[in-house]
Amino acid sequence: MTNRFDAILIVAWFLLFAVGMVRYERYIVHMFQENSYKPAEYGQWLRLHSNVGRLLGKSLYALIALPLLLIGNTGCLIAACLMNIMTILVNQTQPAKKPLVYTKRVKRMLVTSALLYAVAILAALFFSSHRLQACMCILLFLFLTQPFLILFVNLLNRPLERAIDRYYINDAARILREMPNLKIIGVTGSYGKTSVKYFLSTLLSVQYNVLHTPGNYNTTLGVVRTIREQLRPYHEIFVCEMGAREVGDIREICDLVHPDYGIITSIGPQHLQSFHTIDNIIATKFELADAVPAEGRVFLNYDNEYIRAHRTDRQVISYGIRGDDITFRAYDIAVSPAGSSFKMRDERGDEYEFHTRLVGSHNVQNIAGAIAVAHTLGIPMEKLRYPVKQLESVPHRLQLIRQGDRILLDDAYNSNKTGFKAALDTLAMFKELRILVTPGMVELGDKQYDENKEVGVYAADKCDYAVLVGKEQTRPIQDGLKEAGFAGGHMIVVNTIQEAFQMVNAIPDERQKIVLIENDLPDNYA
Repeated sequence: MTNRFDAILIVAWFLLFAVGMVRYERYIVHMFQENSYKPAEYGQWLRLHSNVGRLLGKSLYALIALPLLLIGNTGCLIAACLMNIMTILVNQTQPAKKPLVYTKRVKRMLVTSALLYAVAILAALFFSSHRLQACMCILLFLFLTQPFLILFVNLLNRPLERAIDRYYINDAARILREMPNLKIIGVTGSYGKTSVKYFLSTLLSVQYNVLHTPGNYNTTLGVVRTIREQLRPYHEIFVCEMGAREVGDIREICDLVHPDYGIITSIGPQHLQSFHTIDNIIATKFELADAVPAEGRVFLNYDNEYIRAHRTDRQVISYGIRGDDITFRAYDIAVSPAGSSFKMRDERGDEYEFHTRLVGSHNVQNIAGAIAVAHTLGIPMEKLRYPVKQLESVPHRLQLIRQGDRILLDDAYNSNKTGFKAALDTLAMFKELRILVTPGMVELGDKQYDENKEVGVYAADKCDYAVLVGKEQTRPIQDGLKEAGFAGGHMIVVNTIQEAFQMVNAIPDERQKIVLIENDLPDNYA
């Protein structure tokens, strides 16, 4: 009876272990996807101390289970099964801001991984005299090495992935060649490019049939997918957002689409972990300008010091909200809970007044860029007034949301120092109770502490309360606020965004609350 019961326990161990292993692998694949399938970025994620602890916590119970199993008595077998149940629980799927997408690439990785497991287990069965123990050890080894095994799987699949990518890229290039009259506008920048893309598409649609890359389809393959699935013969303009994490990423997209016009919305120290230096970021963003033909135009945000200082031999049209030498300049910006109003001069110096439901100088700056391009492409300024008034906030990019007795300024997408300061400037324009909620900025490499401390100092006179998410994560902002003399009782540190809103609700003040949500950490940082 005992032997039969022990056999059942061993089978149960294998089944429970398999469930825990699958859940753990799903998490690893998700993190690999979150890091854009790039081994270097994934490797940097692995090296973060907090992630080492997280991975240890997800695999610890499996590690404890093996010696218990090898001891082999009934009590240890029961304990080993319990450890596997704990492994399943700690690896259960958590709500994600950006859940794992089971793309064809992910499915191919999972199939390759399963084949590796099968080969390893078969080897243990055929070449070991202690088959059961060998299988157990092999399974545990595969479990513990999952974070690194995914890199090996990616390496094995690379030739196939490259061949598939090349086929799709060539097909997209063919489609573009068959539309010689299509005008292509490239949009890039460290921040602001998605907003400008949406604003520009809306304004151009007054006069043209326009297609733009949806969502965050700003990689080469995202652009390829947009072209193959959505571009039609009746489209007259294609607004193509171009993202980058490494030098050469923009050039790769430009080599595919060959833009007629380009917009560089901003340059800043974003993704420094992969770019390493600001000079690399500048060079990468200006790969778009280099790709624009001599007869084309490059629209540059002259409010950005890096853009203004960089020289290009292309024909430049500048836009912004500061400086008298700007071609399309917005000024006299006024902000209220109803939106913003501003005046703008065109290339001839004629003045026009615009109203928008969006708030903040940062949004006005992006609208100015969109107006500059639309007007240059033949749309009269007068004709742009109504579509500007109808512009909708891009989700999580200084989006104004009315929520009961408070107003949210949702700027949760991918924070950076310049955007953070611009959002704080917008918050400071309100007369109501101003509350900042933020976990700080990430992916800043060696500048992580200094950049966050700088925005902490800057925030001190822009908000009445600061609710900071993560004690260690926000340490630099705490230091900056303290250095600037921010009231200690008005700085609140919590562990989660849920706790942050509980504290916002608990702040005792009769005034209406204006809550700026600045950044929301991605799943691989949360």
